[in-house]
Amino acid sequence: MKFLAKWRVRKPAEDAETPYVSERFGVRSLHIGSDTTQSAMRLARPNDLELSYTRSMMGFLLFVPTPAEVLMIGLGGGSVAKFVYHRLPEARVRVVEVSPQVVSIARQYFHVPEDDARFEVIVTDGADYVARKDVSADVMMVDGYDADAHAEELCSPAFYAACRQRLKARGVLVVNLWGGDKLFTTLLQRIEAAFPDGTLCLPAERPGNVIVFAFRDKPEPFPWKALSARAKSLEKDLGLEFERFAENLRKMNRYNEESVYP
Repeated sequence: MKFLAKWRVRKPAEDAETPYVSERFGVRSLHIGSDTTQSAMRLARPNDLELSYTRSMMGFLLFVPTPAEVLMIGLGGGSVAKFVYHRLPEARVRVVEVSPQVVSIARQYFHVPEDDARFEVIVTDGADYVARKDVSADVMMVDGYDADAHAEELCSPAFYAACRQRLKARGVLVVNLWGGDKLFTTLLQRIEAAFPDGTLCLPAERPGNVIVFAFRDKPEPFPWKALSARAKSLEKDLGLEFERFAENLRKMNRYNEESVYP
């Protein structure tokens, strides 16, 4: 794919699968089959998280602060993958992406690193990979949108059930949903059915995206004091708005003055 000059935007592809890249005001963006931004990278800070929903996805650290194995379904421009790789040095990161073209673009234009002992990109179907019994992770992150909607194979009841089976004890599934999707309620209900021990929803600061945290094992209620202390520490270490994440858990979940309840 030929990348066009700064400030110019390549015309959207005629199908819902062809990726293209745009650049504007120092931010490079990935699109797949439409003008919708799938991923974005600020050129001056290529390993930071530019989009609010990607920062919100990192809210899983409030519940699993030291994951050893992180599995991501969907690479896009690799923003979250890069952040975890560079900022959580104890974590091994595996990313499953169905499109070899997306992988090529991510590495050529979005600074996604080559494979090493801690980082691996696997080109295969995400649903098929999660169905394998030899796969496991402490945290699974699913961001499986195409041009306009969640990829069907990455939001079925069977897929979410397989995700729960692949999680290690106390593991968490992290799913990016779009609040404006006509299937939002259906997808949330599917996740809740596959994870009967509890879920929490975190609306991203920019209206639209809702991040769902689904717990493999039933957790105790999360006390606000403990969440606040952990959020302050994470915010200091990683530079993301974790205190706001903790506060925003009040918007879509059961809570009282002491705790929030999955």
